[in-house]
Amino acid sequence: MKEQGIGHSHAKIILMGEHSVVYGEPAIALPLPDVTLTAIIKLTNKGGHQIKSRYFEGPLNQIPEKMAGVQRLISSLMRRFNGESDQWIMTIKSQLPAERGMGSSAATAVAIVRAFFDLYEERLERKQLLQLADIEEEVTHRSPSGLDAATVSSTSPLYFVKGQAGVPLKMNLQATMVIADTGIKGATKEAIIAVKHELDTNHSTALSHINHLGKLVNLAKDYLSNNEAMSLGIALNSAQNDLAALNVSDEHLDRLIAAANHNGALGAKLTGGGRGGCMFAITRTALGARKLAGILKDNGAKQVWLQLLGDTEETN
Repeated sequence: MKEQGIGHSHAKIILMGEHSVVYGEPAIALPLPDVTLTAIIKLTNKGGHQIKSRYFEGPLNQIPEKMAGVQRLISSLMRRFNGESDQWIMTIKSQLPAERGMGSSAATAVAIVRAFFDLYEERLERKQLLQLADIEEEVTHRSPSGLDAATVSSTSPLYFVKGQAGVPLKMNLQATMVIADTGIKGATKEAIIAVKHELDTNHSTALSHINHLGKLVNLAKDYLSNNEAMSLGIALNSAQNDLAALNVSDEHLDRLIAAANHNGALGAKLTGGGRGGCMFAITRTALGARKLAGILKDNGAKQVWLQLLGDTEETN
């Protein structure tokens, strides 16, 4: 056993397919390796099991209910390694906002699992990583699809269909993504109910939007691999129109999406559950993305992140 174990993970974003994936259509999720989370476990001679994070600092047995999944995962890992008597301090350093659809809970779980395996110097297989991370996700999200954990631990985009393993996608896209947080917690449960209501009251129209989202995902799959940034942008805007028609956008998202499209974005849409949370836009250049980030802040974004999707030239 080492004196210290370190585990890393990162954010993810749903490129396209949120909500329609619930009804059997595909979705594409992208890892965001520049938005990081790190878990560090350092052995100590006193203090039992201490957690240090931005949401809680104190003994593991006093962790708040909203972090119950983390507590269950850590307890399970301690039993696995017969490490209940080992004393340590775990520090979680995260750039991910919670409840914004960027995979914060899954990223935390993945980093913690990796940190424990690093501490006890045991090899960790990917299948095992995802199974262990699911311990936390089952508590936090009840019936997780597995998409979050798979993406926050992956270096490749994933093409995902509910009930199936995610398939890594080739990405050859010269573009930069700008992600912006509305500052409003996403309301996934309410958004899911809204989609179901649309299906119940206006079935054929709502179903056509869901089916169209699935078609757009398959088009986006090709655009990613063939460096068709302009076409992808058009598809993102079309997907946003479908999501708005399904009543899962809101005025905060709409304001940022409109600002992006009026200021050089190739396309923009909400990501995740909707009704708050985050949106993103893609630009042809990194310089354009940095300019757009400032504009989105001026239009109410509480936080922004940039993610290079491929090689971009520093021209506007």
